[in-house]
Amino acid sequence: MANSLLFIIYTYTFLIEPHLKKPIDSIFMHLTVVNISTIIIRSIPELMSSFGVKDFFNDIGCQTFLYVTRVIRGLSICTTFLLSVFQAITVSPSHSKWVWLKSKLSKWIFPSLLFFWVINMLIYTHIIGSVKARLNFTMVGQGYVNAHCQTRKLGDHESRSFISIIVIHDVVFLALMIWSSLYMVWILYRHRRRAQHIHNFSLSSKTSPENKATHTILLMVFCFVFFYLSSNCLTLYGFYASEKNTRLEGIGGILASCYPTFCPFFLMKNNKIILKLTSFLSNMRMTFCP
Repeated sequence: MANSLLFIIYTYTFLIEPHLKKPIDSIFMHLTVVNISTIIIRSIPELMSSFGVKDFFNDIGCQTFLYVTRVIRGLSICTTFLLSVFQAITVSPSHSKWVWLKSKLSKWIFPSLLFFWVINMLIYTHIIGSVKARLNFTMVGQGYVNAHCQTRKLGDHESRSFISIIVIHDVVFLALMIWSSLYMVWILYRHRRRAQHIHNFSLSSKTSPENKATHTILLMVFCFVFFYLSSNCLTLYGFYASEKNTRLEGIGGILASCYPTFCPFFLMKNNKIILKLTSFLSNMRMTFCP
């Protein structure tokens, strides 16, 4: 619901009040769409299983489900990476070597998002031919399994190649995301040290939208990395475990859904329309319930 509310607000801003629109809002909007998709798609097999529905997916359904799940997962890490890099360049000082990129940021957002869609859709095409509906409920050996789907038997070379590509993809984006986050922390630290000599430092820090946005994105990145690594550890353990436990897949699904669930609450902190709405509701409450 929080992601849906944010998506409606961003759509309203883009269509009705474009003067409030900022370039970074398009990244936020894409992130909310990815979050909504993650939560909905992840919940489908667990809901069907909890209601006792068997054979919900056939082979095509399993291939579609796992392919879309993995593409959305890849888009989540790519969009969070883009958000972190965008803000790092935005808050970089005027003498920084990245300053020449500031004027080009808004032009590169859409091509970057399109590139992320293409690259993730290409990487995970391997899944389409390697997944089938789950018929063997005592699957043993390497492979993915949930309540409805499982992977076919893969050769060692094929399995290692596919996993290596995914690991390289994730490590590159995670490393760049963490690097840009550390760069923002360093900039904020330098800013704080310089501002300590200003008498009204506390007032100026409260009114800086760049600092507020940077703190929000740093919280989001920390939250993303924690839940992402936790979910991946469970997924890798389940893939290589000799005996499969479908409960691990359920726990991994919960961990994978934590970031898209918490993410909109971080974004709401600095959204002007949300602040106006909460202020209006607070005034209404004080009026009718003094």
